[in-house]
Amino acid sequence: MHEKTRLIHAGRTPETLARTVGPPIQRGSTVLLPNSQALYEDDLGYGRSGLAAQAALIEALAELEGAAAVQLYPSGLAALTGALLAVLKAGDSVLLSEGAYKPTRQFCQNVLQRFGVRVQLHDARLSAQEVLALIADDTRLILLESPSSLTFEMQDVPAIAAGARARGVLTLIDNTWAAGLYFKPLAHGVDISVQALTKYVCGHSDIFMGSAATGDAALGALLEAGVHDLGWAVTGEAAYDMLRGLRTLPTRLARHDQSARAIAGWLADQPQVLKVLHPALPDDPGHAIWRRDYSGASGLFGVVMKPGPLKAQHAFLDALKLFGLGFSWGGFESLAIRCDPQLASRRFVKALEGPLMRLHIGLEDEADLIADLAGALAAYEAASD
Repeated sequence: MHEKTRLIHAGRTPETLARTVGPPIQRGSTVLLPNSQALYEDDLGYGRSGLAAQAALIEALAELEGAAAVQLYPSGLAALTGALLAVLKAGDSVLLSEGAYKPTRQFCQNVLQRFGVRVQLHDARLSAQEVLALIADDTRLILLESPSSLTFEMQDVPAIAAGARARGVLTLIDNTWAAGLYFKPLAHGVDISVQALTKYVCGHSDIFMGSAATGDAALGALLEAGVHDLGWAVTGEAAYDMLRGLRTLPTRLARHDQSARAIAGWLADQPQVLKVLHPALPDDPGHAIWRRDYSGASGLFGVVMKPGPLKAQHAFLDALKLFGLGFSWGGFESLAIRCDPQLASRRFVKALEGPLMRLHIGLEDEADLIADLAGALAAYEAASD
């Protein structure tokens, strides 16, 4: 054969691969099948459906979630939107807490409603009974997030899930805060558990990915069809790195939890702070639900400052040396943002009586982070005079 032909066909994947601790990273859109009959009978006919690294990550996430089926998406938001599109149709309606992640609310209101899905927002502080009372004849799904984004209200997820199932209504939860580790939605009756793997499962702020997990085979088939029909895919490299992060999730999240609780408790005693929004603190309104259903907490919580002008808020954030100013979270680094501009669009937001800051406590030394916050609080007080 000519050299051009030999170069094309040389160096193919070996029949047997050496076994390593992690799965092989396979880069390929084309999957070569063994014979003609397999062309239309083999489920793995195209690389977009995932190869070795993606399959290994799915297996590990199924173990984490206690799931029968897991699908991967190229971002956490894609997992939420993809799962919703997989189970909803025109004429359905969705019940959605206003405390849910803002891009989720925007998708529901800007996209789902455009395609004939009615969206009903409700106050994040409603009880399970009050949420269930909102179910209408066209309600197909209740979308949950607990604790709520930014304001950290806790929903009684098991009660809502049980009541919804009794009425033939699906439940879907954004469980990113607990990372699938400290709260198990499927074990508490939720139909679909979604999380942004970008956050704690990755743990290093350098990969986008999301997952949707279910214990129901029929829902699993809908999620799979949705991924196929919408063309979602994740790369083998990203799946491998995500799997590597998952291996250390319990160790890392325990450190985030320990440091965050200590720092939250310290902040609650500072004169510049009105209250700390953290469900693991005993005086938090959602503490009883958290203590009953959760085995731990993450590093993300809110801090309501005593009233102060905008320049004081900027002074607080700009004085921080160890906390980065950034919107994502879940990585090894500590982060801080101010939240009032995001709260302005909410209809049901509770009166906080002061500016709201959100902190993510990373893996730095706890005492160093407290010292950094002490300096920022002093700057806030000085700029408030």
